[in-house]
Amino acid sequence: MYLLWLRVAAVLYGLASVSALPAVLGDRPGWRRVCLPLTLSGWLFHVVAFVEMLAVTHHLMPVGMHEVQSTLSLLIVTAFMLIWLRYRTISFGVFALPLAFLFILVPAIGPDKYTFPSSMVRSGWIVIHVTLLLAAYAALTFSLLASLFYLAQERRLKHRHSPKFLEWLPPLDTMDQIAQTTLVLGFYCMTGGLLIGSFIAQEHVGAAYFLDPKVVLSFVMWLLYVVMLFVRRSTGLRGKRAVYLSSAVFVVMLCVWAANLLSSVHRFSAQ
Repeated sequence: MYLLWLRVAAVLYGLASVSALPAVLGDRPGWRRVCLPLTLSGWLFHVVAFVEMLAVTHHLMPVGMHEVQSTLSLLIVTAFMLIWLRYRTISFGVFALPLAFLFILVPAIGPDKYTFPSSMVRSGWIVIHVTLLLAAYAALTFSLLASLFYLAQERRLKHRHSPKFLEWLPPLDTMDQIAQTTLVLGFYCMTGGLLIGSFIAQEHVGAAYFLDPKVVLSFVMWLLYVVMLFVRRSTGLRGKRAVYLSSAVFVVMLCVWAANLLSSVHRFSAQ
């Protein structure tokens, strides 16, 4: 029975993760009122599943890989809720909730690996996975270009004798909005792409997916992306510093992309 409660908790964590993005990055209070009840409900189901799991396995502590992953997910959500109770902030939900969902995903599937009903369904999810990640790269590229154009336009406005060919550039506020919007859009795409990729890969390699160094590097890249969003939003970063920050994350993304092309985990799509 605990598997049912674990699956309910996984669904609620997934919905809470989706609502946390606009609540924190978009500063929309309405989404905050959705995120917290979903998180609390998922946590309650998770606690019930955890207690029943230990009772069924006759253990006082988690032993197997699935049990450890489920426990880690529960601890992450517990820490997030304690932070919210003490400081009344859900900013850490952007980190905590997707990670909790990621760790609970494989245990919620069950002791056996999930098998897609057909190769067509599996291929469809792979297409979505690849499309979302490519969209994230494209969005970050546009954000970097907008930041570069912002810098060029800023220099043109400061100097009286500026090149005429730069007059076609849009206003500074417009380019800043483009840079920020595409950055957030790319983050949504990357988050969805990584979560779907984790779901697909578990069919082929199971929990060992999380032990692949290149996969770990992908999630490190995701964390850097979140840091960049926080820095831009909290400091209003523009000009040279915004260009440097976007360029650094873009270079890391290219390195991760190149590394994943050589990863054994990413060869499952050809099988």
